Amino acid sequence: MEGIKGMTVQTVTFDENRGKGHALIVGIRAALELQDVAVIALMDADGQHDATELPGLYQCFQSEQADLVIGTRCFDRQQVPWRSRFGNQMTVWVMDILCGRHLPDTQCGFRLLSPRFARTFVERIPGGRYETEMRMLLLAIREGFHIVSSPVATLYEPGNPSSHFRKVRDSFSIYWALLQNVLSHERIKK
Repeated sequence: MEGIKGMTVQTVTFDENRGKGHALIVGIRAALELQDVAVIALMDADGQHDATELPGLYQCFQSEQADLVIGTRCFDRQQVPWRSRFGNQMTVWVMDILCGRHLPDTQCGFRLLSPRFARTFVERIPGGRYETEMRMLLLAIREGFHIVSSPVATLYEPGNPSSHFRKVRDSFSIYWALLQNVLSHERIKK
């Protein structure tokens, strides 16, 4: 399949929806099988991320020599539903308290991974749904990988009809992953 500016894009599909986390792991494994992979980019499929921002994220990735770059969404009060703003701020606050690490956006799906971190991630984290991204972040913190945030625009459709996020169940899974990390008594490096 032909991609951006002549780049080849490889797609991986499932016969049935197995959850975002499973898709991330299978996609990252496929990317790691390619030769000379310098970085792996992740973008949500619900239209919230603008692919033209990839060069800026990549510049941040290179200049910071990062293992994980997480997009920091701009939560414009005019466009972003209050539930999304509240949920993000709550997760940032809980992460700050439980892990001693402040990141301005913990749930953005627009991410860049170094191959080194990507290999660790697919070896250590089981698939799931949206909590898989939280587990990715917790693994990076715990193992001392270099994490950087970089601003990205966010596009919201009214009602976000293309998202499969289940507000109560998936939010619970994200917080449960955070709590499990703390309860496991594993040392989190600041």
